Amino acid sequence: MSAPEQNSARPLILGLALGGFALGCTEFASMSLVPFFSASLGVNAAQAADAISAYALGVLIGAPILSILSVKYPRRSILIALMIAFALFNLFSALAPNFDLMVLSRFLCGLPHGAYFGVAALAAAAEVPSKQRSKAISRVMLGLTIATIGGVPAANLMGQTIGWRWCYFVVILLALGTAYAVWRNAPHDKPDPDAKPTRELTALKNPQVLLSLATCAVGFGGFFAVYTYIASAVQNDMHASVILAPFALAAIGAGMTLGALLVGSISTRHQTPAIFGFLTLSLVALLLYHASASHIATYLIDLLVIGISGGVTVLLQTRLLDVSGKAQRLASALNQSAFNLANALGPWLAAIFIYRGYGFLSAGYVGAALSLGGIIMFALTSMHYRKNAVHYQG
Repeated sequence: MSAPEQNSARPLILGLALGGFALGCTEFASMSLVPFFSASLGVNAAQAADAISAYALGVLIGAPILSILSVKYPRRSILIALMIAFALFNLFSALAPNFDLMVLSRFLCGLPHGAYFGVAALAAAAEVPSKQRSKAISRVMLGLTIATIGGVPAANLMGQTIGWRWCYFVVILLALGTAYAVWRNAPHDKPDPDAKPTRELTALKNPQVLLSLATCAVGFGGFFAVYTYIASAVQNDMHASVILAPFALAAIGAGMTLGALLVGSISTRHQTPAIFGFLTLSLVALLLYHASASHIATYLIDLLVIGISGGVTVLLQTRLLDVSGKAQRLASALNQSAFNLANALGPWLAAIFIYRGYGFLSAGYVGAALSLGGIIMFALTSMHYRKNAVHYQG
């Protein structure tokens, strides 16, 4: 592919990244809105967390189902439809008159999430040479990581000033902007005439797909074990000012963005050692998490490194395209399901130790154990691949 042809892919990739930003805002920023919509809708903070869980459940269910059902439709049409549906469901959140409908709307908002990222990754990868697929996918994922830097603090500020409902109105505009960008820039692709749901389901029988998903669900759980309790650790364990919390969240978000940029330069042949490297980086940073909290500067640096290690999810997304054969749409979407399983697993395991009195900083040791589990899981994945390389390369 020539340089002009590569440049022609940039508007589409930027548009897809805008969709990632919208999805990242509604997922991560909603966590920062809990105090505001809980008070507005008459529930306590613990009950309000059900709205966050409902979104994750929507992702888990929506990713495989929508990916299978959409297999006979062009990527362009699916991406536009998913973003329009996402905008509509966020309108339900913005207008929710009570908490029950808020939970339902958050579940509905989660349904397009995994399918969007799965199809967006395929669309971006299809527009560049094979050796640049990781770079293209990382650019799409940049939207989500940037949302953790700018979207979360902005949502919190909006919640404090003009009201939490306006955050979802902004997300609606972002989603509609993405739909327009895809309509404007995506090629009129034709679906594979041989595509059918049963072919996509072969991904669930593919050991490399399942092992790679397990690596993400376990290995990335350590990130969420820490991320979920950052604000609580700052206030309760470090006894620092609440003002530090947004800076801490921004530090880990900046790290995620750097990690996504870094993996874009990693070639396919260096993919396996890079995944091991990012998981090891996560292990070390999480082991140092508790000790780093002795000083604000070291704490922020450690969070930055933890965020950088999150680049492993982009590498695993690319890897799934390499090993899933003709079931790429489902395999790619399932990476988001694994991502959200990590989002559930890490905080749940960390909570066991927190509630036993070990403090919020103990989440770092829980996270390190999960990162080690991810390393072991990926070692099994690599050994299986080497034994069956001819099958997957063929």
